[in-house]
Amino acid sequence: MTPLKHRQDRFMAAYQSCHNGFLRYCSALAFERMDVEDLVQDVLLSAFKKFDELQEPAKLQHYLIRAARNRAVSLRRTAGRRRELSDVQGDRLLAKGATPDQLADVHLLYRAIHRLPAKQRDAILLFEISGFSQAEIADMQRCSVASVKMRLQRGRQGLESL
Repeated sequence: MTPLKHRQDRFMAAYQSCHNGFLRYCSALAFERMDVEDLVQDVLLSAFKKFDELQEPAKLQHYLIRAARNRAVSLRRTAGRRRELSDVQGDRLLAKGATPDQLADVHLLYRAIHRLPAKQRDAILLFEISGFSQAEIADMQRCSVASVKMRLQRGRQGLESL
């Protein structure tokens, strides 16, 4: 087995366990702002390049989430909103069986989520959309579980008022 193939196998083994949550997070983070597939590919390429440098490959999930958030912020700064992305993402949801009413609800929800303060928004996206535990989020955000609970509570209140 070549060194590159061995590295790819190790990376894929580490990535497999966080694949679903990472995709859900990226989908919610990118909604109406950038192409999800581009975001995921950029972050995965970066993670693969730095995989050997990660002190604990088991923390790949945390690296992916931070890298996705940072990449999304960077992309938002350099590119304006592109309406066609909303249409592409809407088509994807419809293809997965969403009704037009559900699609409208998703658009409203994601717009409201993106109006929340950054820490609350990330906590909501990671917990409610991506399915990470509060302890995992605390580790990713480098804060206490109590802080995550407060961010979730305030985020939910913010969404309710929006």
